[in-house]
Parts: sequence; structure tokens; C-alpha cells
Amino acid sequence: MSVYAVEGLSLSLNGAQLLEGVSFAIDKGGCTALVGASGSGKTMSCFAPFGLAPGTPTGSARLEGAEMIGLAEPALRPIRARAGFVFQQPLTALTPHLTIGSQLAEAAGTRDRSALAAMLDRCGLPEAKLDQYPHRLSGGERQRALIACATAHDPALLVADEPTSALDAGLRHAILDLLDRFRERGMGLLLVSHDLPLVAKHADRVVVLDGGKVIEDGRAADVLERPQHATTRALIAASPRLDSPAPLLPEPGAPLLSASGINVRFGKLAAVSGASFDLREGEALALVGRSGSGKSSLARAVARLGPCDSGTVTWRGDPLPPRSRMRAEHRRCLQPVFQDPAASLDPHWTVQQSVEEPLRHLFPDLASEARAERAAAALDEVELGSAYAKRRPATLSGGQAQRVAIARALVADPELILLDEATSALDVLVAGRILDLLGKLQASRRLAILAITHDLAVARALCHRTAVMDAGRIVETGDTAATIAAPQSQALRDLVSAS
Repeated sequence: MSVYAVEGLSLSLNGAQLLEGVSFAIDKGGCTALVGASGSGKTMSCFAPFGLAPGTPTGSARLEGAEMIGLAEPALRPIRARAGFVFQQPLTALTPHLTIGSQLAEAAGTRDRSALAAMLDRCGLPEAKLDQYPHRLSGGERQRALIACATAHDPALLVADEPTSALDAGLRHAILDLLDRFRERGMGLLLVSHDLPLVAKHADRVVVLDGGKVIEDGRAADVLERPQHATTRALIAASPRLDSPAPLLPEPGAPLLSASGINVRFGKLAAVSGASFDLREGEALALVGRSGSGKSSLARAVARLGPCDSGTVTWRGDPLPPRSRMRAEHRRCLQPVFQDPAASLDPHWTVQQSVEEPLRHLFPDLASEARAERAAAALDEVELGSAYAKRRPATLSGGQAQRVAIARALVADPELILLDEATSALDVLVAGRILDLLGKLQASRRLAILAITHDLAVARALCHRTAVMDAGRIVETGDTAATIAAPQSQALRDLVSAS
């Protein structure tokens, strides 16, 4: 019996046809996965029937037999309440000024702490996270908290838009195993994912979308092992692999940055303990580890974007000032590209305004015409061009938003960029193009890169060396290819076996 059935779903907005004749069904306890390139219509197909996307959908969408298409919001609301939603961007989906416990209590309809702790525990989070605010959690921890909220009321259907994109390889499977246990109780799962090995293991059926249309549909094993359409074959071929040929990387230059004995605490929690590493001109270093291992906290401490309780950082041999005393000439040298480009771009600003923003602060004497010229050059360098200058973040795909974020980092002409999970939210085709772009920039600019990632294939494709973090400590460092081929630490062995 189908818990959710969609037939002939179509959607247009401002004259553009976003969806056309999309059909699929999910049985009670079943899982249907929507896959496709960025902009193919996956997310719109998930959320349009529930009134959570712009435009007015046509066709049919029935949840537990109740038709949703054509209903006004008051009539739609109680039907929608039988579903749970996990959105792609947990940082924007969670309320920043409320604790995780308060948000989970709202979703569950109870404030019983033991019950809320149990809900977190089944998603792999300790009870202490109930008292934390979203910004104090890692990207993976925020995603797990969001899943806990979405499943707190035992929905008939869970709509999960890239629920594992911010998680390391081991946790990706653990989260889907968790959702499989919910499915055993009868919950249906509508999954959007660019992780095709994950889809192959957990989905019953796969629907491949391209240009808002279904181009292939069938049993997961049939579609992924014997794809019929060229787009499906391209998606499978683009999936990153650890046994891919080693990339040709530029030779590193002189010493650039050195971090020694870095410690970061959040209250009683030791996020980073005694971490040290070095980085040279034109070199890329990957910080890898499980979600919550301290990767982002360490990188932000070193770049003076977050707290650093103790330790020293030098830039070309000179001490780097603490965060409160960083000047423009220091900030210019180290520029970040954050994990969630949609959250880091101001929704009210145009692309040009966002790219120009660092210049206003770092080069206050620069004339407006010169700022515009440098912004245009940066957009060209990331292969977007001037056609995107007047667009706003809401009109960009995930890959386009990430290119804008990279352009914003490059416009100040930095010597080092900090990449925080730069491809984790992107489909495999777009992620591959972003990695190719970063490789070109590394070679042409002699750009040093500090890359935070849980994806060993990304580290192998981009980085000379890899530092492995576990429980706030660096437990292994070495040449990326050699380290992955012969891991010495249990943390890295676990990541390799799960990849």
C-alpha cells in the first residue's frame, strides 16, 4: 500500500517550467530516492506538493490517501503535519537563538528531558547537546539534531533533502540505518541524495530527474547497475573513488603558516587539544575526521575566525595576532569559503554586492569602479561571468552559490583559502567541477588551501597532505595518497572502510 503517491506533478514559476509530469510512489516502510544533477528538480518535487516551494503545483499528490494539490493552506496544514522534513541546510533550518532542546521539545510536543535525550540518542547525539545552540554544533551534529526534530512526532512520511551531506562516511550509513529502523515501523522515506552508493544500499526505488522530468525510474539495483539513460550513466561515472588516479599537484613553496599547540574549549567541552600543523605556499592540506572531531574549530581558530584559548600561529615566521587584533592586511591573506554558501550569502544582496563586500572592509580606499572591476574579474575566474552579477542567492543553484562564495574569497587576492566542506552539499557532477576549479586556482595563483572535509575522495583529489582528527586531536599526518593507502590510526581506518 502506498503511503505517498505523486502523479503528473507539474510546476511553473514566472513562465519557466520547473517540473513536468513527475510521478512516483512510496510504499509503507519503503524508500524512494530522487537523484539528478543540481537544478534537475529534485527538491521542488519533494516540497511543492506540501506548499513549501514557490509557485502553484498541478497534478496529484496523496499522503495516506489525502489529496494535497489544490488545497488552501488551512486545509493542507493537518495533512502536512503527518510528514517530517529534513532540509538540506541545517544551519538555516534551525533557529539560532533557541537551544536544540527547545526546538526538539517544540517538534515532539513534550518537555520531558529524558524523552528528549532519548530522541537525540537514537540520532547519535549525547544529552548534553540539548543545552547547546546550533552555532556550537558541527555541521554533522546540526544535521542529526534536525533529523531528531523531524522524526520526533513519528511521521507517516519523512522527506529528507540531502540528510547526510554534512556527515562523514561512517555517520552517513549510520543515519540511513537509523532511518531504516523508522521504516521498519512503517514510515515511508522520500530521499534526495547525491551519494549514489548510499542510495544503492538503502533505497527500494530510484527516480532520476533531469530538467524537471523523470528520465529513468525503477528498482534501485536495476537503475544503478544497468543505467539506460546517458545522464544516469554520467552521474554514476562522476561518483568520487579512492582508487582514482592520483592528481598532478603543484610543488609546494616556502613555509607559509604554522600552528602549534592549538587548544579550543566550549565550556567543559574540549573541541581541540594540542593540535599542530604546517602549511607551505601553494600547498593543500586536508583536515579529515568524523563529524564533531574538531576540524572546523581548529581551522577557525588558526584563521582567527573563531575562539582560540591557547597555542601559537605564525604567518611567514611572524606571530599572527589574536582574533580581536587582526588587521586588514592579515585578513586579506586568509579568506574563508564556508560550508553552507546559501547561509553565508546575504539574501538581500546581489552577487556583485556579495563579492565586493571584502573589498569594502579590506581596501576601504578603493573606488567603486575598481571594486566592480575586481568583482567582475573574480566572477570570470570562477567561470560564472557578468551575467550573474545582478542575481540574488535565491536564484542560484548550490554549485553556483558555491562559486560565488569562492569568488568572494578570491577577490581580496589571498594567499590561503579555508574551505569548510566546500563540496559536501553538491551533487557529484557539480562537486567534480568545483574541485577542478579549485585545482586550476591552486596552480594559477599558487594558492594554499586548508580543506576541511569528511570525504577522503575530495582530500585525495585536491590535497598534498592530510591531517586526521579524532576527539579534538590530530592523530595522523602524511602524504594524502600514502596515508589513505596505509592508514596508521583507527580513526582513518574507520573512514577508509566506510568510504
